[in-house]
Amino acid sequence: MNTVNQEILKTKQHFTVLDGLRGIAALGVVTYHFMEMVHTDFTKNIIGHGFLAVDFFFCLSGFVIGYAYDDRMKKMGTIEFFKSRIIRLHPLVLLGSILGLLAFLFDPFGGHPAIFSLGKIILLFLSSAFLIPFPIIEERAFNLFGLNAPSWSLFWEYVANIFYAFILFRLGKKYLIVLAVVAGFILPMVAYNSGSLMGGWAGANFWDGGARIFYSFLAGLLIFRYKLIIKNNLGFIGLSVLLSLTFLMPFFKYNWLAEFLVVLLYFPLLIALGAGTNISESFRKPCVFLGNLSYPLYMTHYAAIWMFSNYYNTHQPQGGELAAIIIAGMVLLVLLAYLTMIFYDIPVRKYLSRKRMER
Repeated sequence: MNTVNQEILKTKQHFTVLDGLRGIAALGVVTYHFMEMVHTDFTKNIIGHGFLAVDFFFCLSGFVIGYAYDDRMKKMGTIEFFKSRIIRLHPLVLLGSILGLLAFLFDPFGGHPAIFSLGKIILLFLSSAFLIPFPIIEERAFNLFGLNAPSWSLFWEYVANIFYAFILFRLGKKYLIVLAVVAGFILPMVAYNSGSLMGGWAGANFWDGGARIFYSFLAGLLIFRYKLIIKNNLGFIGLSVLLSLTFLMPFFKYNWLAEFLVVLLYFPLLIALGAGTNISESFRKPCVFLGNLSYPLYMTHYAAIWMFSNYYNTHQPQGGELAAIIIAGMVLLVLLAYLTMIFYDIPVRKYLSRKRMER
């Protein structure tokens, strides 16, 4: 590979606060998943809107993809773009599938792997490893990916990347606005019909995920294309509070509308503010750390969530005991994500990138 191509493949400087906010969103998702196993009625979940973190991820992804690739897609080409995305995303898809398989087979607190044939278990693993939706596990609410539920959003992330490579990067801003308007009309219909924007993770609500990424990815891309970066002094702490408030938002009669407005306007606003805010040196390293940790945490935590669910259903811990278990679980999952990042994700991506350069 020649020097020009190596220059094209170099990673650009990150928006540090946005990296930090990605980490806050990932922590919100993990907390939400713990609590949804305790409160199956999500309206009673104190962080019942934690699932909206995925819409924030989608919007941030549109912004970052535009920033990282808009000016070099023509020179890079679609094949190299897909290689970049696979190297960035898929090692953790594979690890999450392996962890999910191990937890499925050896969960000490419950589960019934024996009711599945070896062939079906192999299909479950392969579908998870290659992001092929396979919603067959009834006791896991027919998740698209029964071994690692969060992979549903990675499936749609890949779909968005495919559309970006073949269509979106070639479209002018006016055409993107037209698509975003169309998506903006579809999204409230999905929210109204379902009563929420929670869908996308199961066979029965599969297309809800398409509606969610359709709008949010385009919104993030448009923020970059139009340079809608708002200079401000909110900093990482201020924006973290504003983001976290969406996860703590209560449920009420017009919940579907509130969620729609958050995704339509509030998350794009947070992206614009996050890209334009000042950051003090004392918060720079924590933001970088949270940003690096976010994806490993997101893709490795759910095996433990199923184990926690089985433990909770069989032992029914309450009060302080329950709080201690969840807090300990959060700490251990952050530690697992850190170890994954240091000893697996970073080395594997470096190895694959080096091999790519040698060709």
